[in-house]
Amino acid sequence: MQHTVDLSTMPSAVADFARYKSVIQNCSPITVNEYVLDLRTFFRFLRAKERGISPTSDEFFSLDIRDISLEEIAEITTEQIYEFLMYTSDVRANLWAAKARKLSAIKAFYKYLTVKRGLIEKNPAVNIESPRPKKSLPKVLSLDESLMLLNAIAGDTESLTRERDYAIVTLFLNCGMRLSELVGINMNDIDREFRSMRVIGKGNKERIIYLNDACRAALDAYLPHRLPVKTTAAPTPALFLSSRHQRISTKTVQWMVYKYLDLAGLESRHYSVHKLRHTAATLMYQSGQVDVRVLKDILGHAQLNTTQIYTHISDEQMEHAMEQNPLSAVKPKNPPKLKAISADDQPEDA
Repeated sequence: MQHTVDLSTMPSAVADFARYKSVIQNCSPITVNEYVLDLRTFFRFLRAKERGISPTSDEFFSLDIRDISLEEIAEITTEQIYEFLMYTSDVRANLWAAKARKLSAIKAFYKYLTVKRGLIEKNPAVNIESPRPKKSLPKVLSLDESLMLLNAIAGDTESLTRERDYAIVTLFLNCGMRLSELVGINMNDIDREFRSMRVIGKGNKERIIYLNDACRAALDAYLPHRLPVKTTAAPTPALFLSSRHQRISTKTVQWMVYKYLDLAGLESRHYSVHKLRHTAATLMYQSGQVDVRVLKDILGHAQLNTTQIYTHISDEQMEHAMEQNPLSAVKPKNPPKLKAISADDQPEDA
């Protein structure tokens, strides 16, 4: 699980910002911790540069930044933030999403200091554009590959957690929930008839996910195995438990998914737990003809444009669309035999 930063090791302004995000804006503990982690890296980078410390050294990762004052924070320039972003790209090899998240943390921090609290006058991050994502289609499992993954779990008769693992992957592939949402599910989040369940998404937003027959069957098979008949473990409300009868961790779920992707003959390095969410969304949209606005609510997206990445058209759909053109059957009489075009046949301005 992700390391939680002790706020006493942070500058007081950052600690106050973290409490603001948690108490006033009701951000989840995971979100707040990510903000603090990114700000810690930012201030360590500035402190290291000031002292001539290499950002790849062990000393960098233990730098004490508690004494960074509000006055020092107010003097940070836009150029220094750009230098930090270059460092995240060149040294840390962060991709666009990680760089965008770090910049978002810096922007939110300075907005808090300038707009929300009025503690400093200038915001050096206000005009910095966020890194733009590379436009690419989400990597997803096909329907056949999804069945291969489920069959790999069902066929693992030596596993003591087979029923649990099958239920977890079934929920991912059918409901499109996030990893953090799945591990956070409690027993009382499921209605008595197993028709729906409540999940807590980003920003502590609740939503209802409706369960289909596959989900109900998988949960029915898992629940008798959730706890042994006799156990001394303290009761836990979590739906999915570890071998120690505690709430399952995100890391355990990730390891389990990679294990069965390999067992199914699918290259795990090309996929991830989050790709199962992409798979569910794509299957619902392309095969189930689910309206994109309904899909938005199922996935818990705040904006419709986030959901529209799943509306990409498959090659098969495009080929089928071409065949449906009423002119597709119109052919010339006695057409000449086609020949390959050579380089010599190309016009000069081709």
